[in-house]
Amino acid sequence: MAAAPGAADLSGDIEFTGERFIPGTRGEIWVEHWHRYHFAARWAKGLRVLDAACGEGYGTALLARHAAHVTGVDLSPDAIAHARRTYANLANAEFIEASIAKLPLPDASFDVVVSFETVEHIPVQQEFIAEVARVLKPGGVLVMSCPNKLEYSDKRHFDNPFHVKELYREELAALVAQRFPEVRWYGQRPSFFSVIAPESNAASGELIEVVESAPGEAGSKIENPLYFLIVAGITGDAVDRVPPPLSVLSDRDEWVHRDYEKVMRDLGGCAREREHAITLVEERDGAIAFMTRDILEWKKLKEDADARYAEGEAWLRRQIAERDEQLRAHVAVIEAKDRELTRRGGLRWWLLLPLYRFGILKHPPV
Repeated sequence: MAAAPGAADLSGDIEFTGERFIPGTRGEIWVEHWHRYHFAARWAKGLRVLDAACGEGYGTALLARHAAHVTGVDLSPDAIAHARRTYANLANAEFIEASIAKLPLPDASFDVVVSFETVEHIPVQQEFIAEVARVLKPGGVLVMSCPNKLEYSDKRHFDNPFHVKELYREELAALVAQRFPEVRWYGQRPSFFSVIAPESNAASGELIEVVESAPGEAGSKIENPLYFLIVAGITGDAVDRVPPPLSVLSDRDEWVHRDYEKVMRDLGGCAREREHAITLVEERDGAIAFMTRDILEWKKLKEDADARYAEGEAWLRRQIAERDEQLRAHVAVIEAKDRELTRRGGLRWWLLLPLYRFGILKHPPV
């Protein structure tokens, strides 16, 4: 797939936040956005085109390859400034900073209005559709896309923080029908495709969509599209000017498929790492169980030793108490004997004292 002029490099002055696509961003988003603009280019050939909510300007530049003149409009001053610098070499393209709900453009001034992934970002959806109808010529067409709320959000349990009001099919139909009675519906869903194409331009195309469980049963349209694309106009001749195309965007570099193969290889490596991790966990669990048994055994031994120690300590205290009681009894006996001896010693002193006084004893009695 050829890129728009200047779109190959991701500009450093615009950061990808998820609100708008920036060329160079990888993932499904680039397949989806580039495909829409290539799809819309067939309606732009030789005509005046408005790219409403042009963002960075890559789609305006792509449409400018086919259109007589393209005007890109966006509310973001940064996006418009970037677009004017990046695509300044395009003589048939201009960029205007303005609200798409209040376009500073004259009535009936465009043959085609292109607006992809815009309406869900704004609360003034009816005003936007009214402005599109105002600036379109009577025989002009609107080529627009928006997420299918049922598939994009409900079934995937996904909440895009940049979306103000997403639409179900009947809501989108009612919104567009207020200004455009003729509508042709298309569905878009990113997927892997096997492309079979002749070397010359194909006169017709076909879509064969099967499921793995029943490959013999084929459908002729995309079931459950992730995005709605519509071509709308006031008259049927206007919207049918371009026959309904089957459009397949094929990536020449096959990065999506190569990325898929890389993911599958990584998953295989992850599976092996997971098995190795499971083995390590099982070995760890076994070691933990073995150590737990050892700890429980040591705990039991410690509890037994503590119990024996407590018993021994209690026995020793009883022995000490008994010895203390015996010692106190012996001390009491000794003290009694001492008192008796003291008493007897005092009596002896009184009996011998006269002998000392009369000179019979040489020394006083002790």
